[in-house]
Amino acid sequence: MNFTQTLSKTLQDILSPSVLALIVKIGLGSIMLWVIILSALWQPFSHWVASYITMIPWIGSWGWLQGSGAFLAALALGYGLIIITISIATSLFSEKILIQLAHKHYSVRPVGTPVFHHSLYYTLKASAIFLALLFVMLPLLFVPVVGQILMLWLWSILLKDPTLYDVGSLFVSEKNILKSPTHKTRLVAIIAALFNYIPVLNIFAPLFAQILFLHMILGGKSKNV
Repeated sequence: MNFTQTLSKTLQDILSPSVLALIVKIGLGSIMLWVIILSALWQPFSHWVASYITMIPWIGSWGWLQGSGAFLAALALGYGLIIITISIATSLFSEKILIQLAHKHYSVRPVGTPVFHHSLYYTLKASAIFLALLFVMLPLLFVPVVGQILMLWLWSILLKDPTLYDVGSLFVSEKNILKSPTHKTRLVAIIAALFNYIPVLNIFAPLFAQILFLHMILGGKSKNV
């Protein structure tokens, strides 16, 4: 199966009723959670973001960045928290869907299962790296083109390792493969991260990455994942 076929099969799966139901539950639940939290704490949250921006060398004193720029940065961080929550929830609740799809398309059963605390570890680790880099590189997000490319890379970090562990633990018996990811796992993460550029559709990104990686493994590409 070539990559075009893999991508096509993934798009078909992501639009199936059972997959859509899980995505909607996780996505809307995560969005509502942070809308409620940030609505209640928006003043201190936005003030904290604005204070952080003023401490950035060279550009922290720019008036527009302290005003409208700080507001946009607060929105970006809030959006990032929603994406992180969706990623964590997807990692924890997607196993049943992945097993069903593997049996449907390839008539295979899982060779293992993700360990709960390991899955949570990889997701929280990726989330921590994502947030840390987002804080450090926040000024660059306002640079046209550079900011968009940087954000896509950051989102791919959030998806790559949790996807590799969750799907690989189910369907890859050679555990050394999971310890040696290549450019293909990065490609999966980057393609899935493109969903994050469109509000609401961002709820598809984590599970899309998992299903795409599943097809890359079981479609005959497991040697180089």
